[in-house]
Amino acid sequence: MSSAFLRKAGQFAADPVLRRWLRARLLRRTPGAPAFTPHRPPVLGEGWSGLAPEPPCAVFAPLPPGPPARPIRLRLPGAVLNLAPGEEAGLFDRPLPDLEARLGLFRFAWVPLMAADDDPRWVGALWAAWRARHGVPDLESWAWHPYTAAERAINLLTFAARHGLPEPVGDSLALLAVHGPAIAARLEYFGPHHTSNHLFNNGRGLALLGLALGLPACADLGFALVLSEAERIFRPSGLLREGSSHYHLLLTRSLASLWLAARRHGRPEAVPLEASLRAAAAQLPVLALPGGLPLIGDISPDCPPSHLAGLLPGGDRASGWLALLDDADRAALTALLDGVAAGADPAADGWLRADFGAWAGLWHAEPEGWSMMPGHGHQDCGGFELHHDGEKLLIDRGRGSYAVAGEADPDVAAIAHNGLTVDRAEPYPPNRPYYAPAFRRAVAGPAVLARAEDGVALAHHGFARLPGVGIAERHWRFTPQRLELRDRLDGHSRHEITRRLHTPCAVERAERGVILTTPRGRRFHLAAGDAPVLVVAEQSWQAYGEPAPATRLEVTLFARLPWTGLLTIEVL
Repeated sequence: MSSAFLRKAGQFAADPVLRRWLRARLLRRTPGAPAFTPHRPPVLGEGWSGLAPEPPCAVFAPLPPGPPARPIRLRLPGAVLNLAPGEEAGLFDRPLPDLEARLGLFRFAWVPLMAADDDPRWVGALWAAWRARHGVPDLESWAWHPYTAAERAINLLTFAARHGLPEPVGDSLALLAVHGPAIAARLEYFGPHHTSNHLFNNGRGLALLGLALGLPACADLGFALVLSEAERIFRPSGLLREGSSHYHLLLTRSLASLWLAARRHGRPEAVPLEASLRAAAAQLPVLALPGGLPLIGDISPDCPPSHLAGLLPGGDRASGWLALLDDADRAALTALLDGVAAGADPAADGWLRADFGAWAGLWHAEPEGWSMMPGHGHQDCGGFELHHDGEKLLIDRGRGSYAVAGEADPDVAAIAHNGLTVDRAEPYPPNRPYYAPAFRRAVAGPAVLARAEDGVALAHHGFARLPGVGIAERHWRFTPQRLELRDRLDGHSRHEITRRLHTPCAVERAERGVILTTPRGRRFHLAAGDAPVLVVAEQSWQAYGEPAPATRLEVTLFARLPWTGLLTIEVL
């Protein structure tokens, strides 16, 4: 019996909503997934038959010859490899603890993260080792997965513009050109219900590859995909729809790279790309709290959040990814970022930023309540991150790895977020890409975030699927010295209610509640009336696979509904 069948059988047995959907499908009360042709997005038309090979017509300086002179530290997703010269030959057969680390190796994802004093000849040595092992396209292998091929081409071409291509330059150009048809043959289109941002990135790889190597059909295909997907994956406010702050920052970077390349080559796509980039960049001030970017939702393995910090308000425009740009491109992007107008209010799209004196917070709740699918969101309906006077007080933990799939990962579950659960149930059921909107509404209704005069309010219907439970409401009220977080649950009968908060601060027990102390020595008293606060040491994540200490604060009680509870945080 196959592992896939056992996995699906386990999902069916454990998920009452999935069983409800199957019954509705059998009775034809809900539609199935729409018909589609895999790898053939409709924007390309019915007659599209693939991308033919094109000879490259570009000139690149050669990378300085010879082996690297000193060791290097390769920073990969969830792993760091230290290599001495001569150890590169067997690198691509070396077992790694996380698939994303292996993919990062195939993508040459470590290249943009190289230190300023790293020997650039390491790129030539590892390119030669990769070519010897994977230089012939194999569309079924991870080494030639379309997302991986696109990232590899982009990372190597960005490097080559500054340092040159590995010798023989002609062979390197020919192999890079082959990446275009390889990506196009397996475009990551899986219908309107299950196509993620990967198709956009396939287009980005094709467009940048085509422009850099003089491959017109490749560039045209890439831009057609990019413009179509940009309309789909970004919401009306300009925010990425996939439920992750880091992925929004990453895709803003992707739009910037495309706009700069189109502008440099005089492409007409520069105009719509600039509009999309301005809309996405206008939301960065919403996401960036004074103490840093909250890592709400998944953390991408493509690069650490710090590598893209130069895009954020007040960021160093000559650091990280921006440092890889030439002077003209960096100046153009800096002017756009510094001059972008305030964006549309993203509250209707599920994100709310609010400041109250020294308090600054970012809240997230998908409008449907259900985590976006496909996407990178979590079970964080009403989850929030809170800073005070520029320091992190309460945090979203982020996600450290993709080793455990989807909502089975504890980092994705409600236990890892600043929210409330009833009878240990997640705020909303596990989402599936084939659930129709009407089916979702029938199972668990919408969530509404709103700014109130003295704080923020949330109302959601996710727990209404549970017997005896009605609407859930939260209200955050701020004064200069105090936060009151009041919860209300409608319904009847007796239920287990748990509220959780996560903090990076030092925690000490107090007579009532706990004391939180920030790195600068500011102290806060957190209490839940007379209820005890459970203190649990855990981890948060600064980047994919890079942990930092954190503490979970948990208050559990049994109460008869309707019920109202209060948590307070006071500045000492």
